[in-house]
Amino acid sequence: MEMIRPSNASDLAEALTAAATSGATIALRGAGSKDAMGGPVPDAQADLRLDRMSGILQYEPHDLTIQVAAGTPWQELNAVVTGQGQMLPLDPPRAATATIGGIVASNCSGPRRRLYGTARDMLIGMTFATLDGSLVQAGGMVVKNVAGLDTQKALTGSFGTLAAMASVNFKLVPLPEASRTFLFAFQAAEECLAARQRVLASALQPAAVDLLNPAAAKLAGCDGFVLAVRAGGSETVLARYARELDGSASLEGEKESTFWRTVQEFAPAWIDQAPEHSLVRVGHMLSELGEVLDSAAGPVVARAGNGVSYLAFDGIDALQNWMIATREKPWSRVVEWSGAAVQRNVELWSGAVDDFALMERLKVLFDPQRILNPGRLYGRL
Repeated sequence: MEMIRPSNASDLAEALTAAATSGATIALRGAGSKDAMGGPVPDAQADLRLDRMSGILQYEPHDLTIQVAAGTPWQELNAVVTGQGQMLPLDPPRAATATIGGIVASNCSGPRRRLYGTARDMLIGMTFATLDGSLVQAGGMVVKNVAGLDTQKALTGSFGTLAAMASVNFKLVPLPEASRTFLFAFQAAEECLAARQRVLASALQPAAVDLLNPAAAKLAGCDGFVLAVRAGGSETVLARYARELDGSASLEGEKESTFWRTVQEFAPAWIDQAPEHSLVRVGHMLSELGEVLDSAAGPVVARAGNGVSYLAFDGIDALQNWMIATREKPWSRVVEWSGAAVQRNVELWSGAVDDFALMERLKVLFDPQRILNPGRLYGRL
């Protein structure tokens, strides 16, 4: 496999054109931090890596917008905006090695998804290269941009199966004055769910509301069913949270950061343990979280204010048995993270979605030869 590492957008476009002209299949990635997400990295003829396309291209702190090259390390971007009292609250897994392009290509998010959304929600523009050598600019550097097609949203979460990102633009948000996390622990799931409902029904607007079952809580050094509520704001705001969430344990400073790092890295940490490990992302109604918890035999971390849960499985049989047992449930299910043994031997996206035919047509429009990251979109495209 030939490795190609362009250093700018023009070189990226040329590399894609050369591969397309020869009909060579292309494995497109940044630092490889998302290799265990989606489908397997293809055994392609060209290994196109974007890690040299790095750096802050434009930053407007007063406008809360930033443009960065796709290969920019997440930690570099985070350090720059934090220094200006701002943040891009994505909490991506594998934060130590993740690149911005990989985060957008997989539409990553973390615990603060409840308040801020996913990468798709924070993206306002993108420049990408197509297989015919074109460099396309979508969106821009303003938050409310209505010019042109919203093409960048189609590429977000596509795992590099449509085109190659050269740079991306984000809207930022101010960094809270202070942060605090309130933990509740319960012996029964019903008690934990009731506490979750009280938080959601209140006037509070926490950044994160995560629920960990006992197996996941143990990994974070806790016991029982744990409800974690993360809040940011002034000391006055946090004092109100403390009153409203009476009876909880409070975390701040390094203890708070350590807890959320464990939650943020839950998926890759689980996958790294064994090639037979997997993690399913389940989309469900908020009222169905109890059923999701009951169905799981292993660790579960739930974005309890969003209706998104992550279920961990320690073997292929356990994963497939769960898929069969829950196939009549009205949940969306995709094996988002998995070891090599699972990626190549299990249907990662069973049933797909009703509009999958539209996704296939979009793939053919961008990549008629199907040479760009084939199979990376959960083995489907």
